Amino acid sequence: MKNIKLRLIIMNFLEFAVWGAYLTSMGRYLGAHGFGPSIGWFYSVQGIVSLFMPAIIGIVADRWIQAQKALGLCHLIAGVFIAAAGIYAFRAGDAVALSPLFTLYTLSVAFYMPTLALSNSVAFHGLINNGLDTVKDFPPIRVFGTVGFIVTMWIVDLVGAMDTPAQFVISGCLGIVLALYSWTLPKCAIKKAEGKVNLAEALGLKAFALFKQKKMALFFIFSIMLGMCLQVTNGYANPFLESFTAFDQWADTFGVKHSGILISISQICEALCILTIPFFLKRFGIKNVMFMSMLAWVLRFGLFGLGNPGFPGVLLFVLSCIVYGFAFDFFNISGALYVDQETNEAQRSSAQGLFVMMTNGFGSTIGTLLAQAIVNHYVYSPAAQGATPMQVWHGWQTSWYICASFALVVAIAFWILFPKTNKKG
Repeated sequence: MKNIKLRLIIMNFLEFAVWGAYLTSMGRYLGAHGFGPSIGWFYSVQGIVSLFMPAIIGIVADRWIQAQKALGLCHLIAGVFIAAAGIYAFRAGDAVALSPLFTLYTLSVAFYMPTLALSNSVAFHGLINNGLDTVKDFPPIRVFGTVGFIVTMWIVDLVGAMDTPAQFVISGCLGIVLALYSWTLPKCAIKKAEGKVNLAEALGLKAFALFKQKKMALFFIFSIMLGMCLQVTNGYANPFLESFTAFDQWADTFGVKHSGILISISQICEALCILTIPFFLKRFGIKNVMFMSMLAWVLRFGLFGLGNPGFPGVLLFVLSCIVYGFAFDFFNISGALYVDQETNEAQRSSAQGLFVMMTNGFGSTIGTLLAQAIVNHYVYSPAAQGATPMQVWHGWQTSWYICASFALVVAIAFWILFPKTNKKG
């Protein structure tokens, strides 16, 4: 099929543009409208639905609906619900209520999260059917997903939508566009069911048998712990930066007025960091690279606590965004390679699914809710409501230092307990 790479690039661009419209700015809108104590619930629900929705939709796509049609249907439903959330919030204004907003958002996320896997399936199918190499040709296509994420982050920032529900409407419109576009993509085959389907096997639950192996049990436990860091800054970095509007010397700084663009440095470095992984894996090995990721999380949180929007304090924020690429990519990529090397062919796919479940499912959910408890105690608690701007800042600093301390403890425990491996990437 002609222009298959271009068509898949457009799909990936839109796939993550949908997410980038609100993922890093939603916390700022919620905090500004009195929902600061509930920010964690909005981000943790992504992990909760990721525990079962991708598997359920994946089964449907495998057996009854072509993957590209399932992708379009999911984006249509997700787009309508997230747009409805934005429209409701606009109409309600300052009287917006948590319950209907959270319900509409949750329904959208429930159908968006499965599209992350579906879009990969459509891409792989399209490349293979056109005689292309997925290992060689997919990464350059996938990079445009990160580009799409960054572009919508910038758009939402520059049009002044970070503090408004317009970000949800933008996401919804893009989702509906992708829904229509998905139906034009190459047709994917439907697998015919052979015999009875074991539900536990279909949902990937049999992979939990890997916990019987000590090294794999340790790996998945640490995957949960590292997964606990994944969504913390997505949820709280923007409200943190917005809090500096209370300081006259920092209210008009670039990092406060355009916090979305500042935070987008994280995604830019994430994309660039992928290119360095082969060198680091070859030079240092998988365990050392995973350990580097954990230390990077310490810096990610710690530098937020140390910095401020002025000069030179803002450089610490920039450095925090730079190390995010190493923190996010090094463990996700090297962890996936570790799973690939330590499992046999029969259990490899389910083991990779279990790895994602531990990090983006259990880990992300637990970590976001714990972060919510910490921030609520030091920043959004009733006792802190009458606090001075300096006291609020100190509350944020304490929260970041607690997160950094947790990542440091995990890193030390990993170095001591995790078995050495001589395998390279």
